[in-house]
Amino acid sequence: MRSVDDLWYLASQANQRAEQAYHALTADRDSETYLEFERQETVSRRRFRTLAERVESSGCPFGAHTIVYRPSGELLLVRHDGVDLWVLPGGGLDGDEQFQEAAERELREEAGVHADYDGLAMLTRVQFHCKGHQAWGVLPIYAAEAQTTDTTVQDPDDEISDARWFDTLPEDTRDREDLIEW
Repeated sequence: MRSVDDLWYLASQANQRAEQAYHALTADRDSETYLEFERQETVSRRRFRTLAERVESSGCPFGAHTIVYRPSGELLLVRHDGVDLWVLPGGGLDGDEQFQEAAERELREEAGVHADYDGLAMLTRVQFHCKGHQAWGVLPIYAAEAQTTDTTVQDPDDEISDARWFDTLPEDTRDREDLIEW
């Protein structure tokens, strides 16, 4: 366990890992094929430590996600009970998973859907701050077309309570404006 006084070091390590993850995601891609966003958050000291530890481990504070449509054009969202919002399916990396592998696994767990992946759709640089400390991480979102469209929630984390296809995004959709822009 780290002491409170080492947040500066943890933030430095997280920033280095975030830089590596960012370059791994963007090195071989044309920046015109995906949208890039920046988001800033001010968080508590405890939340800062949690996010920085996640970024130090994988480069991602919130894991990898999928924006998946079925052939009729409807978008899949899952209901995340922890934030009480509709969100894109996704989550943290397990072990040595690559970003897209994590996104695919999370899509299967949270919605029971299999999809053909088209590559990176969005990349957000998430910066988080806490009383003089700052760190950042990446949030990759992959584009995919559903191969299967029946939904079954089998979330081992018990955070997801529902998965549905939408013609129009609900008002209580996380990052609704970004999704509309895409």
